[in-house]
Amino acid sequence: MALALTRAPGEPVRPALRTARGALITRPSLVAAATVLLVCVPGGEKDVTAAVHVTAADVASLALVGWTTVELLRGRAPVLSRTACALFGAVVCAAAVATVTSIDPAASLTGFVRLVQVFVLVPACVLNALRDRFDQRLILGSLVLAALVEGAVGANQYLTRTGASYTGLPIRAVGTFGALDIMAMSTVVSFGLLAALALGLAERGPDGNRPLRLAMFAAAAFLTFPLAVSFSRGSWIACAAAATVLVLRADARLAVRAALLGLAAGTVLVCGIGIGSDGVTQRLSSIGSVSAAPDQSVSDRYDLWATALRIWQDRPVTGAGPKAFQQLRDSHAPLRLSSGSDTADATIGFQREPLLSPHNMYLLVLSEQGLVGMLAYAALFLALLIGCLRHACGGRHPEPDGGAGLAALALLVWVLVDFLYGDIGGATTVLTSVVLGLAARTALAGPDESGTAALLPSPAPQPAVDDAPAAASSGVRP
Repeated sequence: MALALTRAPGEPVRPALRTARGALITRPSLVAAATVLLVCVPGGEKDVTAAVHVTAADVASLALVGWTTVELLRGRAPVLSRTACALFGAVVCAAAVATVTSIDPAASLTGFVRLVQVFVLVPACVLNALRDRFDQRLILGSLVLAALVEGAVGANQYLTRTGASYTGLPIRAVGTFGALDIMAMSTVVSFGLLAALALGLAERGPDGNRPLRLAMFAAAAFLTFPLAVSFSRGSWIACAAAATVLVLRADARLAVRAALLGLAAGTVLVCGIGIGSDGVTQRLSSIGSVSAAPDQSVSDRYDLWATALRIWQDRPVTGAGPKAFQQLRDSHAPLRLSSGSDTADATIGFQREPLLSPHNMYLLVLSEQGLVGMLAYAALFLALLIGCLRHACGGRHPEPDGGAGLAALALLVWVLVDFLYGDIGGATTVLTSVVLGLAARTALAGPDESGTAALLPSPAPQPAVDDAPAAASSGVRP
């Protein structure tokens, strides 16, 4: 970012250091990065049946929204493009229609606020905050740092047997989130792994930063261990799909080498050294049997999907309303559906966590917001995916955006794949908003890396500066 020295007539020139410090402090991307890092703050024991959960990261995200609103009112923030406004506006309208026509509008109001926060306000503010390469790398760096913190805690939980219960043993890595948010650590670690991989790939070539490349690849390699011992099949599948798209987009030949290297590393770690071999092997084998011989958790998920479809069939156009699934679940679910999921760790002991969502974001939208909502979300997701595929840079030379385009593509693919068997909820929900904002920066703002030009409407022509004295001195009539 170029820093210009400014002065008023008759006043001395301001020091460049003060200008640089002021520009750094006023960057809204710092609040976005703080939102990511505050996800790691332990939330303590929480009532999973409560209508509203407010975390430290949620507070930071609301601060980002407030900051952006003030800057827009003062004319200091870039205006979103028409495409971005149309896509985000469609989601708001669909949620509003579903809330007004809900079976319980009062109960759906909190769901409406949460949907607007997660899919509209925070992504739009993150998009607004990412004004140059520094901002983008700052957010990606915060994702990597948060993943390293959670990964270190999770690895220690597995090695010292102080994690959540898995097959009767306290070995499941859950980070600082506890057994009640079993997917949170694997989500944070997956985001950090993909961000580190994208930053490392962007530094290839003669002009790349070799120490940064090695550091990012080392971080990605380390994060594979806590991801493995999270025993989260969903995160494994989503991370594998996202990493494949990332490496293929960066360099197809590199994808083959990376696949062989990953297979060799996994064989050494699991089969040779024996790190997590029993649990990981058992969990991997269960992925192939989810259709032929599903375990109880998979069977319950299938029943929840069927329940969501039955709710949608009753109100196909506008859905039952946000937060309505948990009210209608028992009246539409098959009798074999479990009452809850067993969770246990050293802090909370044994608890049964109620199944309050279909564990599929697309079916959740369909059942609660109907076809109207499904069309709005499909338009947003497809626009982001197509735009990221189009604008994410590949090749053997460092990216102009420092890997932000590749990272945005990979993170978005992770979210879209994870939505097939998961939905929003828990402490890491706000990270989904940040990822959507990163993807919007790449997809909707275009490949402009120099600043905010792609986010701004076309500027009006400016009057020419009066250069009459200069013209006269050179012998040319003004």
